[in-house]
Amino acid sequence: METSRSPKTFPSLKKGYCANAICPPPLLPLRMAEVQPGMENERVGVVRDTMLQNHLILKAELGKIRPRCTQLPGSDFVYGLTYRRADGGVPEAIGHWNTIKRIIKAPKHLPRNFIAMNRGAVIAGLVTAKEHYRYRQTHDIHCPEDDERHFKRDPPRLPDAMSYGMPARPSTPIRDVLQHKYKDLWMEAQRTATQDHHKAKQKIVQPGKIYETHSTMLKKYKQPMKLDPLWHLPHFEKVGRHLDTFPCQGAREKAFKVHQSEAGVRCGLFAQGIYTSS
Repeated sequence: METSRSPKTFPSLKKGYCANAICPPPLLPLRMAEVQPGMENERVGVVRDTMLQNHLILKAELGKIRPRCTQLPGSDFVYGLTYRRADGGVPEAIGHWNTIKRIIKAPKHLPRNFIAMNRGAVIAGLVTAKEHYRYRQTHDIHCPEDDERHFKRDPPRLPDAMSYGMPARPSTPIRDVLQHKYKDLWMEAQRTATQDHHKAKQKIVQPGKIYETHSTMLKKYKQPMKLDPLWHLPHFEKVGRHLDTFPCQGAREKAFKVHQSEAGVRCGLFAQGIYTSS
């Protein structure tokens, strides 16, 4: 088997353009000097190379790929973002070990266990609050890091045959489904509820008996009124009234008495409005 590549095997090496195929030069847009007669982009009149750099003017040639309107860089251009290694690569990895620094965690602040401190103070015979305070200053007890309410770092060993979750619902017997047993039970329950509802309506009410309700109690209730004397200016105390609409003092007292008795069922701040409706 022939291992060397000679110019006879690859004629392109003899012609000298294999290097251009591997490292192509920058791709330039189409120019008017490259347009041949009969091509789609042939123009008549005043023409410019910039006309072939416009996507709206440039036409695709029949049987050829659509030419680019912009210049593409050559083989010396790298597409994408430049990735600069910061770790030194293979030489630095061979030269020494890049170990991870140990993270030192700050000490965790555990809450104080007041239940244990109070229990110890009571066992020691201390009863007052001042004695308990001094006992806590000398016997500072904190809660353990592994609280019993949570799983510890090493969880307890559970049985191998233990199954998690809720137990499955028992299967519905297909015989009851085919016999419409659940429908009959529901219909029987509805009939019982309907009969109970009719029996409750058929209760005989005794004639002449009046049941006290919240509305009747409110109608009978009279709110007590505290009769306070009206305030008058001191220099008008001895001045008599100029207008008296009552024929006598008895009629006046009777009218005020009726007004006080109806004050509980009238609207208004001074109970002088219309009657309230229940």
